[in-house]
Parts: sequence; C-alpha cells; structure tokens
Amino acid sequence: MKTWRLLYTPPSSGAWNMAVDESILEHIHRGEAMPTLRLYSWDPPCLSLGHAQSFADVDLERIKANGWEVVRRVTGGRAILHTDELTYSVTGSTDEAVLAGGVLESYNRLAQALLHAVRELGLPVEIKEHEPAGHSSSVTNPVCFEVPSTYEITVNGKKLIGSAQARKKEGVLQHGSLPLTGDLTRICQALIFKDESARENAAQRLLARATTVQSVIGVEIALETAARALVHGFESQLKIKFESGVLSRSEEKRAAELVEEKYANPVWTERS
Repeated sequence: MKTWRLLYTPPSSGAWNMAVDESILEHIHRGEAMPTLRLYSWDPPCLSLGHAQSFADVDLERIKANGWEVVRRVTGGRAILHTDELTYSVTGSTDEAVLAGGVLESYNRLAQALLHAVRELGLPVEIKEHEPAGHSSSVTNPVCFEVPSTYEITVNGKKLIGSAQARKKEGVLQHGSLPLTGDLTRICQALIFKDESARENAAQRLLARATTVQSVIGVEIALETAARALVHGFESQLKIKFESGVLSRSEEKRAAELVEEKYANPVWTERS
C-alpha cells in the first residue's frame, strides 16, 4: 500500500490555489514531497479558465461587479466558477502506479475513486465515457460543466464532477470540482455572450446537463463530509494510505513566487 500526503488547506484566492498545486508538483519532481491529494475551496469565488482558453470569453465587468476573481489553470478544459464546492488536486510523478500510463488510463483510475466517494454521499452516480475534452463542442463552448469529458461522473444523466489533467515533465497534476450546492448558472454571469437571450439559453442548457450534490439528494452536505468521502474513495479504490501533512516552508515560498510571477500576472491570465 503506497503512502501519500493528505493536505487540507483553508479557503484561498484562485492565484494562491493554483500556485500551491504547481509548487507541490515541482517539489515532488525534485524528490522533496510525497504524492499528494489536496482538498480545498476558494475565497472569493473565482472563475478558472482552462490552459488554452481565450480570455476573450471572460466578462470582466460582471466578474468585478460580483466580487469574483479570474485565474488560468495549467490543466485544460473550459471555464469553471469555483464557489460552494469541494476542489481536489492530485499531484505525483508518472512513476506512481495510480498515475502511470497515459492520460486516459490515469484519469479512469481516479474516476473510480471519485465514483466510490460520491456514492458514499448517497448519490446514484455512474461513469460515462465520452470523447476526450478538447474535441468537438469543447472547442467552442466556454462552460466546462456543459461539455462531456472522458470517464466523467454523472448522476441521472447530468454531469457532477468536472476534472482536467496536465502531464508535464515534472509529473502529473489533476484538478477536479465537486459542486455541493448553489446555482450552477452563476457562471453565465462571468462569461461573454452575444446577447442576453444567448446568456439565458446557456443557463438553461447548463441546468439540463449538470447538477450539484444538494440538487440530487435534497440536503446540503458539509465540505468536511464530502472531503472525508473523497479520502475514503481514494483509500479503498486506489489502495493508498494517507499521511496528514502541511505545506513545507519551501512549498509555501515557491507558491508565493508563482502567484507573483504567473497566476496573478495578466500576462499569464489574460492571454487570448
């Protein structure tokens, strides 16, 4: 049974959250950190763009009016508005058994753990296979939860968890979002549409194709409860033993550098 580090970090800005994940990956690559499952949330709410997504999709005026932020991920996929959710990140080397092979192999392994976790919360979820993200409708559709992805977690035909993976020379980083409650259509207030009719149509499509935990089971699940379920899912399905930890001083220092150099820098975030 492989030992991984388990991190619970407090609600943080989008730039800090993304910088921490990249810092962890760099430290793993240098042999200075164990493979890590990190569980976290966002404060204030933040729109995250996929690595290759155009900043032209962003309605910056509306985002500022709502008190939200914008950040760009290193992972692919489309935009997600992070609020009222539990976010996970998995970081490790390509030598890790869980992450070995190609994108689809490792993505499927992690999907099995996520499936087990959400079933523990009482949701009748299943895995649906689709064309990999980055093809067909995902090219033109700015909203992540409207776009099918391979091995996505669905309930009653609606997407529940949105995940994306990056495989870099330093190793593997996968992010994912489990919406617990709230109005998923708020993301339509963060993106550009040709007119208000198009915005409303996008909102209705989103409600038809995606859902939250509370929408399915009718009660609000605490962040801590969802986090415990994810840990149990990873332990049972992936044969991982977790060791609770904290960020090292070096990881925190590098994350602070990455905030300034990259994730809070318009050169990175606002490219088209």
